Amino acid sequence: MKLNVGGIDRILRVVAGLGLVGWAAMGGPVWAWIGVVPLATGTIGFCPAYPLIGMNTCSMKKEG
Repeated sequence: MKLNVGGIDRILRVVAGLGLVGWAAMGGPVWAWIGVVPLATGTIGFCPAYPLIGMNTCSMKKEG
């Protein structure tokens, strides 16, 4: 599993995920539990949808 979620993208996913999960835990709507998905993908650094659409937000490392 190659990382495909970059730094800023990861931070935004974790913050949004925590916000949604926190909202759901405090009595928000059931659909707010979807925040588990961006929280997990931000933590792991891999988004399974990105390869399907040909996207990658990781910075390229230069060799040499």
